[in-house]
Amino acid sequence: MKTLYDHQRLAIRLTDERLAHILEHSEMIGYAYALEETLAKPERVIESLSDPQARLYYRFYVGTRVGDKYLCVVVKIIGNDAFILTAYFTNKVKRGVQLWPQEQ
Repeated sequence: MKTLYDHQRLAIRLTDERLAHILEHSEMIGYAYALEETLAKPERVIESLSDPQARLYYRFYVGTRVGDKYLCVVVKIIGNDAFILTAYFTNKVKRGVQLWPQEQ
């Protein structure tokens, strides 16, 4: 298990099981480093509409195996415990409450 930190220094657990699950998807092979980078330097953080305990961290990557895409890292926060559920490449940022950067 690894502990990663987001842009606000929130400690987030990444278990070996979750990392293996993420890397089962062939487009994610070679992008394990991007999980940490996306958490530490997100372009946007969205609170999920379907689960207010879930945060979606987004960062755009050019030239992935599936083209130019956003990486979405899904983090669940329950009390003082934060952990990665999954991560995937996507074409667009989902709707939800934007937590970061804060809109003026």
